[in-house]
Order: sequence, then C-alpha cells, then structure tokens
Amino acid sequence: MKSKRPLIISSGDPAGIGLELAQKAWKTLRGKIPFAVMADKNHVQGPVTEIRNLSELTGDEDHLPVLHHNFKSPVTLGNPSLENSQNIVDVIKKCVNLVLNGEASALCTLPINKNNLRKGCNFLYSGHTDFLEAITKTKIAVMMLSCSELRVVPVTVHIGLKKVVPELTKDLIIRTIRVTEKSLINNFLIPTPRIFVAGLNPHAGESGIMGSEEINIIGPAINVLVKEGMNVTGPYSPDSMFHAKARLKYDVAICMYHDQALIPLKTIDFSKSVNITLGLPIIRTSPDHGTAYNIAGKGIADPSSLIEAIKTANQMSNNV
Repeated sequence: MKSKRPLIISSGDPAGIGLELAQKAWKTLRGKIPFAVMADKNHVQGPVTEIRNLSELTGDEDHLPVLHHNFKSPVTLGNPSLENSQNIVDVIKKCVNLVLNGEASALCTLPINKNNLRKGCNFLYSGHTDFLEAITKTKIAVMMLSCSELRVVPVTVHIGLKKVVPELTKDLIIRTIRVTEKSLINNFLIPTPRIFVAGLNPHAGESGIMGSEEINIIGPAINVLVKEGMNVTGPYSPDSMFHAKARLKYDVAICMYHDQALIPLKTIDFSKSVNITLGLPIIRTSPDHGTAYNIAGKGIADPSSLIEAIKTANQMSNNV
C-alpha cells in the first residue's frame, strides 16, 4: 500500500453531492485503492483524517483522508455559494500539480457547476475537459465516456446542436481519433483499437440524400486515418451502432455530438458511467453526473459512478 502513489480527488462544489460520495466511496474502497480528497475539512459531512501531504497516507486511516484547502465561505448543502467559486477552481489546479509533480498517480474530479463558476469567478470554460486542456497546455483533450459495455467519444461536446455542423471539421475528427487511439493503446492496453465512427445525419446521410457531412467531412477524415494504419471504419448509421451485437465489433464509438454519445451510454449503464479525459499529461476521471443540489445532504446519493471513476483511474495509472 505504501509503495503505491495515491489518487487525489478534487472537492468539486462542496454544496453538491460530491463530498458525500467521497465518504461513501472511501468506505467501499478503503484498503484497496489509496486516495485523498482536497477540500475544506469543515465542508465534509462526517469524520475525516486531516493530512498535510499525500506521503502521510498509510492506507490504515480511520476516516476519509483530507488535504485541507481553506474555502472563503461556509457551505449550506444544496445552496451553492458564489464566494467559493475561486476556491473550487484553485483546488482543481492544485490537484493537477500534485499529479504532474508525481505525488499523486491520477486525478478524479468531483462535480462542478459551470454556470456558478462563470458567475462567481469568470470561469470561461465549458467544463473540466477544456479547463484541464488549458492549464496543462495540451493541444487537444478528448472526452471519453465509459462503462463496462461501451466506450464513446463525442467529437463536439458542450455546444448547441445548431453549432455542431460549423464546428465539425475533418481536422477535428482526425485529431480526436488520433488522441483516442493513442490512449486506448497506452492507458487501456488495447494493441490495435477497433474504432467505429458514427455519421451525423439519419442513416449516415444515405448517400447524400439526408445530408452531405458524411461524404464531405467524416468519410475523408476516416480515409486519412486508414492510410495511417488505424483500424477505423464508418461512417455508420448512428441508430444501428449501439445494440448488443454491434458493440462487440468495436472498442470505441466516435460520435459527432454530445447526446449521440451519451444517450446510449447512459441507457446501458446510467449509474456506473465514467468520464475520462484523454490526451492530457495526467490521468483524469470523474463520475458522469453533476452536482445534484436537489438531493445534497439527504444521504441518498449513489456513489457507484465515483467508485467506478476511482477504479478506472487506478487501473489506468497501473497500465502506464
């Protein structure tokens, strides 16, 4: 236990369910996967073991290990304080640095509310993915969502549907798939990943009758990658890619927009889906849900997704 570098978990918004989930996850994973949470110790419901640095972790702590970070405002569960916005962002940055400098093996992030951070500290990012891309100076970070039966990667992410077509370019598809393939090889130990690519339009455009993006953008991107030696095929009709037999044929599905990827994933396994950021110089995962202010403090939040996110981060760190 002592030889294994621990994971670090960022607090997320302390008014949400994140810290409750961390307590529940620790009780499940105690003695199996070492991790600590960076948060204001006064925000955590229940007992904690305060540590000054990750090297103090033994794996035998009686309570959830917490690296204390002082927040500006007290917390009322379910009622986020904009005064804590900068502290939430600062914790993410500090956790990233712990992984970059080798003190932690990976980062697992608890949920944030982007709108509140935008109001509270002028947070200009659509979420963790592009924020982590910016602070690690990564050229392109890619969001993968994963469960036991499916991995999906949306090429465009947190943008409205009317913006998808202008944003969807041959270059973006190529870069997204390159990052995805590299991570599947290095972090998931899949020697030759099988990559299926979804079309944008119904029936993948049906030879241009229902749209030309498959002919003009998606198909040409696939051709470039095939010439590079990648096992990439498509574009396939999105409505036939996600049934059980189809899923056996690929290791990841590349989708053109957010809901095309997340609807099948969450239908298959809503409670255990994991968000993974590919292409960063660090390993980062998170539970695939939000702050859930409406149930914060009620003791009913399901820790399954966070537990899977911690397990995934641990496995990825063991693979590199």
